[in-house]
Amino acid sequence: MTVVSENRCFDGRQLRFRHAAETLGCDMHCSIYLPPQAQAGPVPVLYWLSGLTCTDENFVHKAGAQRYAAEHGVAIVSPDTSPRGDNVPDDPEGAWDFGLGAGFYVNATEAPWSSHYRMYDYLATELPALIAAEFPVQAERCSIFGHSMGGHGAMVMALRNPGRYASVSAFAPIVAPARCPWGEKALSHYLGPDRDTWKQYDSCELISAGATQLPLLVDQGEADNFLAQQLQTSLLEQACSDSGFRADIRYQPGYDHSYFFIASFIGTHIAFHAQAIARSQA
Repeated sequence: MTVVSENRCFDGRQLRFRHAAETLGCDMHCSIYLPPQAQAGPVPVLYWLSGLTCTDENFVHKAGAQRYAAEHGVAIVSPDTSPRGDNVPDDPEGAWDFGLGAGFYVNATEAPWSSHYRMYDYLATELPALIAAEFPVQAERCSIFGHSMGGHGAMVMALRNPGRYASVSAFAPIVAPARCPWGEKALSHYLGPDRDTWKQYDSCELISAGATQLPLLVDQGEADNFLAQQLQTSLLEQACSDSGFRADIRYQPGYDHSYFFIASFIGTHIAFHAQAIARSQA
């Protein structure tokens, strides 16, 4: 692991590092914010997953999360959204919604994607182990959240790994990728044509199949131009209602899909996770 940048921020440290990711077969960048409390000892950790076209830096620069992380004494890890490098395949048509920047947090099974696009295993195993070994965090006290494609990824990670995360939250998540154009394109390429294999990466399908309850918060902007076709929050509401899965799903009037939306409510989400982590250890 090599630290490539470090900045003081709200008396904590904002770092960006590079490491060789065995799971992905390439070098990866990742960012981590360590609050001032980390100077005295290990702190709980939140994992943030970003959306389509993003890198590890979008959240760091635009969300304004460091202020709230410092207040609550939590670290925030922000990984990249896909493998990177000259040998990593990209959409041959150069589209922005697939390939580089659009890993969809799955383990690809189809060539040529399967040799690198294994973001699920990277996030489930390799990256947390690296963070625990290199930084002053309490690895077992963690939660996860994200935006859009990253909201999908965060929810899938939490629903498929009961007991690992104290809570999960999302901004404008893709809740049913098996039933929207972005998801259908990505999953058909990464996983192949058998739609049954897609269900393991679909939050609505996981909840309908009996996923273990954990605290879930979702914020969705009512002015989000992706809401009707790509995000389809109503499908999540229906799946939760049908399954008795408790979730706080909030529609925010006037807000769109941008980081202005995220910055407006990021403090609420960090507080939500800090409280859930505290309750889980009580």
